[in-house]
Amino acid sequence: MVKTVGEHWVCATLARHGWAPALTRDGLERTDILAVSTKLANRPVVEIQVKTASQRGQTTKWPLGTKAQLLAQSEHEWFVLVLLPELPAELRAFVIPRDHLAAGTWMVHQDWRTDPSAAPGKRNADLDAARISWIIWKGYEDRWDLLGTPVTKVPVLLPRELRALAGTERVGLPPDHPWKQELPGW
Repeated sequence: MVKTVGEHWVCATLARHGWAPALTRDGLERTDILAVSTKLANRPVVEIQVKTASQRGQTTKWPLGTKAQLLAQSEHEWFVLVLLPELPAELRAFVIPRDHLAAGTWMVHQDWRTDPSAAPGKRNADLDAARISWIIWKGYEDRWDLLGTPVTKVPVLLPRELRALAGTERVGLPPDHPWKQELPGW
């Protein structure tokens, strides 16, 4: 039920922000919701993949495996990560361009996996096992206002310390990521 709660809540929230959402059928890879703006003049369409995690204190993490880390194929691919707390608390959303999610997930996982202070042989989980905390996405919380902007023009709202890691050999960026050509500011 967690997945269903997240997808339907995102649809309702999109509608409140002037988007006409439609859930896609299972089998449409990378997209759970298609939405068209009812307020913006050029009526942009966005593709949204929803990932919902039940909140478990401050350690809540989303499993963001290799499929979630595929790079964007259009200027309008987004993720909405939903944090589902126990009732009566309100849901929380993190609205993130796909390429930002791919870069953030890669950097956090690679930093964890290759941490020189970790005991040898203890951190061997591959990228498909990446689990990323909500705190990494905090800058994207409730950023529904970004939808409709081509994702290459969206400011990077990841934690500043990740920018330094992006330039290191130990962590870097995912293969073929567009930021490898020129690292954006954030």
